[in-house]
Amino acid sequence: MSLLNRIQEKNGKVAETETHQVKIEVKQDNTPSSIDRNKLSTSKTDVKAPKETDKHKQLKSLLHKQILQEIKDINKVDEILPKIDEMAMEIIKDDESFRGVVDRKKVVEEIINDLTGFGPINPLLLDSDVSEVMVNGPNRVYCERKGKLIRTDITFRDNEHVMSIIDKIVSPLGRRIDESSPMVDARLPDGSRVNAIIPPLALNGPSITIRKFSEDPFTIEDLINFGTITTEMAIFLEACVKARLNIFVSGGTGSGKTTSLNVLSNFIPDDERIVTIEDAAELQLGQDHVVSLESRPPNIEGNGAITIRDLVRNSLRMRPDRVVIGEVRGAEALDMLQAMNTGHDGSLATGHSNSPRDMISRLETMVLMAGVDLPVKAIREQISGAIDIIIQQSRLKDGSRKITSITEVQGLEGDVIVLQDIFSFKQQGLDENGKVIGKLVPTGVRPKFYERLETSGISIPPNVFFEQEE
Repeated sequence: MSLLNRIQEKNGKVAETETHQVKIEVKQDNTPSSIDRNKLSTSKTDVKAPKETDKHKQLKSLLHKQILQEIKDINKVDEILPKIDEMAMEIIKDDESFRGVVDRKKVVEEIINDLTGFGPINPLLLDSDVSEVMVNGPNRVYCERKGKLIRTDITFRDNEHVMSIIDKIVSPLGRRIDESSPMVDARLPDGSRVNAIIPPLALNGPSITIRKFSEDPFTIEDLINFGTITTEMAIFLEACVKARLNIFVSGGTGSGKTTSLNVLSNFIPDDERIVTIEDAAELQLGQDHVVSLESRPPNIEGNGAITIRDLVRNSLRMRPDRVVIGEVRGAEALDMLQAMNTGHDGSLATGHSNSPRDMISRLETMVLMAGVDLPVKAIREQISGAIDIIIQQSRLKDGSRKITSITEVQGLEGDVIVLQDIFSFKQQGLDENGKVIGKLVPTGVRPKFYERLETSGISIPPNVFFEQEE
């Protein structure tokens, strides 16, 4: 069922195309991250943890030693977890100096986090309002909460403590990090993306950046509810995906490109074969017939690397109906454009840029990185022939994420690629709380490919392209 039909059904009537005014009420999904709570922590704690006192550290140290002694006699760590609180109580009973000075429950929780989860940052990983976690050495931990960066009071014991958490993340994936290979990309069990960099490159100590992903992927209704997109824009984009238009999502770091790409890919029909290509697997597609490919970094000898470009070339031999590229950042742009121009319609990709026009310029640069001596006009012909829609996404000053424009690539006139906004965001100012005031509106221009949508059997109410009077 299409988005338009779902909206019509929700309203309890068939919407007339002449007066297409819809209201959608969607319950916001506040489901916590998919990280298993039972494995990571006994309870969700507040982000601002008290700083460790000497007695706090002393009790943790004594507990660690006793646990190591117990583990010699127990094969599974899970069997010792219920005994940790009892051990702490025995230590406090034997040494009265801990009484009234140390929060026993807090110490026990930190021990459990160290044993089964990801240490002090577990409360952040369990907090559904936190979208990113940043560890800048052992004493500075930041998080992004509702689009705003906040420094927390969470700390690690020392650099070795941070290193142990990094090792815990990368070891199960067969990755390694040390002075000879001081950078690594990895992911958590729920698919959340992790980047780690250590000394000598990181001067302030080992640094970790975690981009979190929710257990239940966002839907188009969620984006409408968040204000990222309007209902009219959503109906238009659903039609574009189903009509097999080539779509490029552009935006800055943390603007929500991957989330939007994931939502768009869910419009792809279930009977099509989808091949996804990413540096770190982040996409969460709901279709059955999905083949996920992931690039591979070189080994310690500098051999064995598999790049995004290698995977794009290989994917074309896999009989894909759709090719979805997580991020285009180099020479693979040439192979992607060639694929889009040679029958692989309906492809989706993302890239970094500040505007649709900048994205066109970046694509030109990335094609040149392939080492092929092509004239600029030939590259622009490839781009204008391949890409139909550029979706620009931005994170605004108040932390909100919005699709600020949906732009049609109309073709090449002379040496210039002609772009035309179909929808755009009109910012009107800031309120007293610093919240951006503005609205997403259609520009009144019907895209050139509108007839292509109709010939594909997809009908869009004409007034979707015109601003509705309030």
